Amino acid sequence: MKKPKSVQDRIACRIANSKREVFVRKDFEDIANYDQVGRSLRMLEAKGKIIKIGYGLYAKAAISPLSNRIIPRKGLRDLAIEALKKLNVEVVPSSYDQAYNEGRTTQIPTGRVVGVKGRVTRKIGYAGKYVTFEYTT
Repeated sequence: MKKPKSVQDRIACRIANSKREVFVRKDFEDIANYDQVGRSLRMLEAKGKIIKIGYGLYAKAAISPLSNRIIPRKGLRDLAIEALKKLNVEVVPSSYDQAYNEGRTTQIPTGRVVGVKGRVTRKIGYAGKYVTFEYTT
């Protein structure tokens, strides 16, 4: 099998063959330099192969059958948790998750609140929908 020629093709191939859904620029630093990787990721985003979900964070994308717009293949909460683990941030259940799991409420958590240990300054989301972080000690 021949190796893909361009940097963009090599990055697209690595994304397609990966089991992960979230990627950071650092995942491709062995393929090309910082600027080339960024340019290739922007081009893949324009083609609808990936979607930007945060600063330097990208997720595999698909076309929504409902709106015909490009959306991530997984839910925002799952993507945020995968991204935070990739960034070495410990993820814990939020107070809403704990209350629901302990039977103190029947209100099902929306999934937009993710409990974390430590400080997170990134915004993770797309199309105006973002995950909020609940800091626990």
